[in-house]
Amino acid sequence: MLNKLARTNDDYALTIARLVLGVLFFVHGDQLMLGWFGGLMLVVGFWGRVAALSIICLMAVAVVKVHWQFGLFMNWFGTKKGEGFEYHLLAITLGVVIALRGSGALSLDRLLARLRGSVPVEIDNLAAGAHAP
Repeated sequence: MLNKLARTNDDYALTIARLVLGVLFFVHGDQLMLGWFGGLMLVVGFWGRVAALSIICLMAVAVVKVHWQFGLFMNWFGTKKGEGFEYHLLAITLGVVIALRGSGALSLDRLLARLRGSVPVEIDNLAAGAHAP
């Protein structure tokens, strides 16, 4: 089970998605321990799938309980009572990508998967652009 959570390929697009979501959620959620912790887990790429799932759940609850009634768009000009859910939708989307594909390159998940031997050579070859015979 732990091998499946840490398994990821050497994809730099996933790294960018993970870092953007991690940094933004670390700053956004600094008032809440889970937000701070989930953001930090994403930044270092440790159990990225678990951190992404926790962010997806938190953002979905925030949309349903608070932001849905104010519509999609944020209150850019301060003319509405509350804020929309466009930020939450972006965070959920990035979280889904990370939850499905893993933490990507330059992550502790990637390092742990390599150390445990759970990353097949074929995944490394495909990530490097080489094709198996």
